[in-house]
Amino acid sequence: MRRILMILCIMSAASFGVAQTVEPIKYGDFENWITRNIHESRVLGGKVKQVYEIGPEEVMDNSKPYSNKGGSPWATSNVMANVMGVVKGSNAVFPDKNPSGGRCCMMTTIIEKVQVLGLVNLKVLVAGSIYLGYNIEPIRNASNPYSKMEMGVPFSRRPKALRYDYKVEIPEGARRMRATGTSSKQLEGSDNAEVYILLQRRWEDSEGNIYAKRVGTGRERYGSSCGWRHGHELPVYYGDISSHPEYKDYMGLIPADRSYYARNSRGKMVPVREVGWDSADATPTHMLVMASSGCGVAYEGTPGMTLWVDNIALLY
Repeated sequence: MRRILMILCIMSAASFGVAQTVEPIKYGDFENWITRNIHESRVLGGKVKQVYEIGPEEVMDNSKPYSNKGGSPWATSNVMANVMGVVKGSNAVFPDKNPSGGRCCMMTTIIEKVQVLGLVNLKVLVAGSIYLGYNIEPIRNASNPYSKMEMGVPFSRRPKALRYDYKVEIPEGARRMRATGTSSKQLEGSDNAEVYILLQRRWEDSEGNIYAKRVGTGRERYGSSCGWRHGHELPVYYGDISSHPEYKDYMGLIPADRSYYARNSRGKMVPVREVGWDSADATPTHMLVMASSGCGVAYEGTPGMTLWVDNIALLY
């Protein structure tokens, strides 16, 4: 009996030794927000547009370009645009109340319109998104949106999963559409919300081009409404997962024509070309985390689709 008790005690101690560690991502509890009061151009009515950013609690009453504050690693699809001298704010990411207490992040897909008789007439679909990285403001046009986003942050660890709370709401009968600014049309089917964590090993060649191999992958899409799900864990799979039982087409390498951008050692924004899968034991150099109310190509989505997230953390 004493031997059995001793074995049980050893097993219990061992289980505590491998306990999981939860490491919150800074500002990933969404309790603190920056409110930007952007003064839009008089030709648009001269209204003050409130645009939100994730960072230390602050109010900014100006129309200056924004860069991350307070050590926040988060950027959003909320931006200030200046098209042909016309200043406009766009906001599709909001602070919201979490029924469990405190605040959370709400992302929704919207249609932004800029109409000035004889000068500008744009209609752009914007999916509410948050990601680790930086926005390049002001936005001057609607072409190549990825070139205006610096995606990913330096990172060299190997988490087991991304943990977060989430909720999805999809309007009944909602249709997908494409609105690029100068044209719009209805598309078949409905969009999905999504969350992902991607780990890359990046390097730069002598000409300033940046390449990457995929070290770790975790990616999920949500195509139906659901209430709050707490403590959800998105596993990170390492190495080439194209034959993994959990592999989905959207978990593959990033196509060249949809490459995300990063600033090279010369300070120039260049596409990050993902050229292959890395070994399962490789050490990453960068981490990408994104949550979005859409998952299609830029300017495509389902208006009204909404994703809430809270308490984003890494699990080891």
